[in-house]
Amino acid sequence: MSRDEVSVVSIAPKHELITGKMGKLSRAKISAIDIAVPPKLLTNADLEKLVATTDQWIMERTGIRQRHIVEPGVTSSDLGAEAALKILAKTGVAATDIDLIIFSTISPDMFLPATACLVQNKIGATKAWGFDLSAACSGFLYGLQVGAQFIATGAHKNVLVIGIDVMSGIIDYTDRATCVIFGDGGGAALLQPAGEGEDAGFIDFLFEVDGSGGDALCIPAGGSKTPATHETVDKRLHYVHQDGHAVFKMATRKMAEICSRLLERNGLTGQDVDLFVPHQANKRIIDSAAERLGMPSERIIINIDEYGNTTAGTLPLALNSARDKGMLKKGDLVLFATVGAGFSAGAALVRWGY
Repeated sequence: MSRDEVSVVSIAPKHELITGKMGKLSRAKISAIDIAVPPKLLTNADLEKLVATTDQWIMERTGIRQRHIVEPGVTSSDLGAEAALKILAKTGVAATDIDLIIFSTISPDMFLPATACLVQNKIGATKAWGFDLSAACSGFLYGLQVGAQFIATGAHKNVLVIGIDVMSGIIDYTDRATCVIFGDGGGAALLQPAGEGEDAGFIDFLFEVDGSGGDALCIPAGGSKTPATHETVDKRLHYVHQDGHAVFKMATRKMAEICSRLLERNGLTGQDVDLFVPHQANKRIIDSAAERLGMPSERIIINIDEYGNTTAGTLPLALNSARDKGMLKKGDLVLFATVGAGFSAGAALVRWGY
C-alpha cells in the first residue's frame, strides 16, 4: 500500500448512522499542543549520590539521562494551567470558550476536588466543566479519545486534554527500582472539530485493560483498601511500588501487539505510519515494538533521555519534541501507543491537522 493510498483508507468515517447535535458525527482533530516542564534537573549523576546506581546502569537499562523535578509547592494543576494558557495564547481561543477540561494524572494536587476543577479556575475557563482521568501511563491517550467523542457527537467544540504528572511527590528516592525512572511534567492538547472535507483527525483506536496485573505497579496505601496510618507511612506504602520484571515483560509484548492489531484492521503496516509516538517508559521497550512493527527509526520519536517517564505526560512531551525536530507535519499519519499500570494499554491512529 502506498502512502497516498493510506490517506484514502484511513479517512473513511465510522458509525455514519449515529447523529448528535451537529448531525452526522464530526471528526475530532488536535488543533494545538504545548507543554509545561519544571526547569530543575535530576541527572543520573545526582541519583548516584542517593542510591546504589550508576549513569551507565541507568542508560543501558532505561535510556534515561535526566529528568525534570518540580520545586516544593509546585503542583500538577500549576503545570496543567501553564500548558493550557500557552495553548490559548497561541490559538487565540478564549478561556471562556473552553467547554470541557479532561485532566489525566495519577498525581493530583489532592484527592478532591478534581485537578481539572483547579485548572478551570486558574485559567478562567468559567463555562467549562471537567474531570480527572486516572489511567497512569495511558491517561493522556485515553483522555484524547474521550475528548474526541464529545467533539464527534457535537456536544462540544473546544476540549482541553491535559496529561501532567508530578511523580517526584509519589516516588521513594531510596528505591532504585523506581527513582531512576520517573520525572515531572507533561502537556496539553486542544481538540476541535475538523473542517468540512478536512483530512485530519482521529481515525481509530484500540484500548484494553488487564486488572490481574494491578499489583505489579501501584501505590499500596492511601485508598479505601489501606487508609493512611502511621504504619503505612513508616512502611513507605504511599509511594509507587513496581515489579519491574513483570511490567517490562508485559509492556514489551503488549505495545507491539496492540499496535499491530490496530494497523491490521485499518489495512496498514508500520511502513505506512509517518510518525510513531510511543509512551516513553523505557527505550528498550520502544525499540522492541518498533522492530516488530517494521518501523523505520527516523519515524520514531524518543525523548526519554531528556524527561524520563512522566507517566501521563510522556505523549504530549513526545509530540512537542517531534514538532521541534521537524518530524511532524500536517497530513502525517500518527500512531500513538501506550502501556502501563492497570495493566492498561492502547493505540490510536490520528491524521495530523496542523
